[in-house]
Amino acid sequence: MKQLDVLGRVERIDLIDLGINGVPAKIDTGADSSSIWASNIKETNMGLQCIFFGPGSPYYTGEVVVFPRNYEITRVANSFGQKELRYKLKLRIRVNGRQIRATFTLANRSKKTYPILLGRRLLRSKFIVDVTKGRALTKVEKAKANKLKRELKDLTKRENL
Repeated sequence: MKQLDVLGRVERIDLIDLGINGVPAKIDTGADSSSIWASNIKETNMGLQCIFFGPGSPYYTGEVVVFPRNYEITRVANSFGQKELRYKLKLRIRVNGRQIRATFTLANRSKKTYPILLGRRLLRSKFIVDVTKGRALTKVEKAKANKLKRELKDLTKRENL
């Protein structure tokens, strides 16, 4: 049996086609597909164009990227069962030193901790996941958890729970 590389719950990846390196990506074995934060997504007569990430991201360059072909539209269901249409395309990435041609859906991940999510299709037959490993954004995660605790505390006070 082929030896599989081990990934942690968060890994830094390089987006080879975009020249952007070290982007934190959440490894999600519960997600079927992978997604990447994109903004200003639109189809034009030149093809699909978008800007990767958004102005609030340290990985945002503002550069409009055009995909003349080799993109599709797919339907994605989230964990709550809500379905939405998204564009899907292939990008070359480097994860754990390994170069892969991966399929991503384009999504607004501005409110997410991690701008990229790597799902099962990308992981299958290449990686195993050890959640005790990886380079998580622990300060950001803790800040979000504390904010949620404060909001819940305020809400329970207002609702007299």
